[in-house]
Amino acid sequence: MHIPDGFLSTPVWACAGAASVPGVAYFARRSRAALEDGQVPLMGVMGAFVFAAQMINFPVGVGTSGHLVGGALLAITLGPAAACVVMTAILTVQALLFQDGGVLALGANVFNMAIAGVVAGYLPYHYWGATRHRGLAVFCAGFLSVFVSACLAMSQLLLSGVPMPPAVAMLSLALFAASAAMEGGITLAVVGALERLNPRWVQGTERNARSGVGVILVTALLLASVGALLASALPDGLERLAENVGIAGQAKALLASPFADYEARFLQVEWLRKAVAGILGLGVVYAACLGFGKIAARRSGAARSV
Repeated sequence: MHIPDGFLSTPVWACAGAASVPGVAYFARRSRAALEDGQVPLMGVMGAFVFAAQMINFPVGVGTSGHLVGGALLAITLGPAAACVVMTAILTVQALLFQDGGVLALGANVFNMAIAGVVAGYLPYHYWGATRHRGLAVFCAGFLSVFVSACLAMSQLLLSGVPMPPAVAMLSLALFAASAAMEGGITLAVVGALERLNPRWVQGTERNARSGVGVILVTALLLASVGALLASALPDGLERLAENVGIAGQAKALLASPFADYEARFLQVEWLRKAVAGILGLGVVYAACLGFGKIAARRSGAARSV
């Protein structure tokens, strides 16, 4: 799902970046206006959890894998504004520290997953989350979040002049739909677990509860350090599409990193390389989200007291 540098033409990645900057700025302002002190710890641990979960790929068929993206999950637990900020932080850390997604293509990835994906995932839950179709709403939230993001990525490749025969496009859409269905199922399961842990997190009110955040953080640490070792090595839907249309070799990394591909390459033991890289990334995302949350909550409280 993460577009690397080398796939998009300059006009496409530049326009996507130009659209992402005001979008993220808008949601950042919205989150500052609504964020409360009690929501800040949840913002940090949910960012850490989604980062760790994105490291674990599952087979979805036809030699392809998929992983949780988490846009809908973040929107349901944090609201769309804070979710956009958290997802942007995750994508930025992935691009700069792990070469997962391009630096020049970061704007496109942010637009696809942190803006469009979050909004698309939030809408079903917003309109139907309080009805008797709540479970279906959560599933559809996860499904739409990933499928919309994937369709936007395909559209950006087409606009960049990448040849895409109809048969390849249809296969890719089917694989993206399978990944989206997996996202919907995982989102439904995680939301159910969070409701049991602390119902106020996902009921749209009183998102200021602190109890239980330690459980999420420990789970994220386990996913990043142990779960990542069990991840499928199969390419994801976008990587498979790139192979099918012959552009996989065009991917390039503009910045060198000792943690590329989620491995601390200066270590000798393979499982330790992955675990150290995963925990490092988790810590950076957690600190970034927590730091933004504290600043935003402080400003929000000051504004309300005026």
